Amino acid sequence: MTDHSAPPLRLIVTGASGRMGRMLVKAIADHPETVLVAALDAPNSALLGQDAGLVAGVGALGVTISPDFPDSTIKADAMIDFTIPAATRLYAELAAQHHVAHIIGTTGLSADDLAFIAEQARRTCIIRSGNMSLGVNLLAAMVQKVAAALDPSFDIEIVEMHHRMKIDAPSGTAYLLGEAAAAGRQIALADHSIRSRDGETGKRPEGDIGFATLRGGTVIGDHSVIFAGNGERITLSHHAEDRSLFASGAVKAALWSRGQPVGLYSMMDVLGLS
Repeated sequence: MTDHSAPPLRLIVTGASGRMGRMLVKAIADHPETVLVAALDAPNSALLGQDAGLVAGVGALGVTISPDFPDSTIKADAMIDFTIPAATRLYAELAAQHHVAHIIGTTGLSADDLAFIAEQARRTCIIRSGNMSLGVNLLAAMVQKVAAALDPSFDIEIVEMHHRMKIDAPSGTAYLLGEAAAAGRQIALADHSIRSRDGETGKRPEGDIGFATLRGGTVIGDHSVIFAGNGERITLSHHAEDRSLFASGAVKAALWSRGQPVGLYSMMDVLGLS
């Protein structure tokens, strides 16, 4: 629960000149309990030195976009990070060094990246999720319950579609849903997933979780989890219609991080669904 008597939460945004970075800056500027204190971006960004508020279209905020983590004269409580895996590793280490909570929405993270992030969570509060929206996390909770209720004769297939510019596949949200289904089945997703099919694949193995990836147009994010049984199908779906919902969820996570002990958390923890 947010403490409305507390001073505004001081936030850093990474990738501030990007599409999600701009939405995060706007969400922070619009929220009465948060304030932007630093905006970071890559050293080759064409918008370094520009006011992050002007770049985001919310008016001047007095915070310029910089490639450097703020020095000790700028106090921050949390950092929100929707960038790329290599950058997220760097930011995770910096957040841990400065004891700043790290809210991670970056997707495409490898097993090694996740292990590195878990190590940094021994020094600071980290909240990581493949999707920050309330709806997707509620969907994941339902997927886990349905997977637990149905026997392995129900095949689980996850179908996701995103815009043509997305660079990783399957999506972080698809993995999130796959992990939820695997948890319901009490199996390891890494040992029971089908990521691609091509040519003569043979009979579908019972108990595996399949992934199908679609890319095209400007689709923000569509995800469906299909439980296909003998003579019936159950489909649970989520359709994102506005990217601002991810920014709003990330700000909610940052507010939740205030006062939390060090450790690795998810949006399930933030929303009380874990």
